Amino acid sequence: MRRETKDHRRERLDQIRAVLKSVYPDAHCELTFRNPLELLVATILSAQCTDLNVNRVTATLFKKYLTATDYAKAPEEELARDLRSLGLFRNKAKNLKAACQRIEERYGGEVPRSMEALIELPGVGRKTANVVLGNAFGLEDGIVVDTHVLRLSRRLGITAETDPVKVERSLVTLVPKGEWTQFSHWLIWHGRRRCAARKPDCLRCELKMLCPSASREKP
Repeated sequence: MRRETKDHRRERLDQIRAVLKSVYPDAHCELTFRNPLELLVATILSAQCTDLNVNRVTATLFKKYLTATDYAKAPEEELARDLRSLGLFRNKAKNLKAACQRIEERYGGEVPRSMEALIELPGVGRKTANVVLGNAFGLEDGIVVDTHVLRLSRRLGITAETDPVKVERSLVTLVPKGEWTQFSHWLIWHGRRRCAARKPDCLRCELKMLCPSASREKP
């Protein structure tokens, strides 16, 4: 089979974007938040955990802890108890407390608005930083690459990379800036609603005519 050129891949991706935009016009971040701090907290807690479970925990958590200072001053064991229904809750409590201490000490209690500052916070990598920048501040420094974006980018033949950072680098050269945040929402929603990891619904998939993996996946 002839290898697809970057121009052909971009043209096919343009078609994929158009379909996803049509199918998921209301796609958005499904973590519940009212401000940048709440989104940062929720995203830190979402590691290896569903948004639904995170939202159940933060419904109570956000009533108890209102500011970065509240998290910074909370005893780590108490914070861990508040997160105990989530996976890795002890490590998340440690990172959350440390991140909020740094926010309080260096940024006056306000979540910083740059990639460089965010990724220096404990428990925060590029994915979390991109989530916060794009959804809390409307700033696009890159594209969120979570498990859904990583999986679908490969299945759809957009990239052959397996490292999230390299996948992001590939995507930002193909997706127009201004659509970076929304593109990740489209892929995440499609991954959750149609293209599951173990059993993708290829028969009913809106992208099956554009997906090089569809013919090889069994419904």
